[in-house]
Amino acid sequence: MTQAPTVITSSAAPFKIGFTLKAGSEFQSEWLTPTVWGHTAQETAERGAELLTALKAVGLIDLTSKAAQYTRDQYKGGGGSPSTAPKRFEGGRVVSKSPTGLGDDQCEHGRKLVDKGSWSAMFCQAQPKDAQCEPLWKQPDGSFKAK
Repeated sequence: MTQAPTVITSSAAPFKIGFTLKAGSEFQSEWLTPTVWGHTAQETAERGAELLTALKAVGLIDLTSKAAQYTRDQYKGGGGSPSTAPKRFEGGRVVSKSPTGLGDDQCEHGRKLVDKGSWSAMFCQAQPKDAQCEPLWKQPDGSFKAK
């Protein structure tokens, strides 16, 4: 017989940690957002570590990813064709148009901007990595293009 877990409400435990486990850098990737509470900072941190370890050990992270993929595979469309441009935040809003200077970029996997100060590039987000489109490098005029 399994014992029911003890439930402690957030009002009884003043310390709280929330985690965001995001499956990918794309806006549409699935997220897990578990939260733990504790009566002390130490207890809360220990519970956080215990929760993350259990999520992995029980397979909940893998199961979430598989369930999300299954759901995507079942999608029949909602009237229009989905945008394949990468989504990003701009001015506090989610934007799906291509970043300035990408022109008619044909990458349909979405791109991620990497800015290292002395150089910047837009990298394809396809998985596996050997299926990625060629990176686009920032040019002196601010546009991006393949080498």
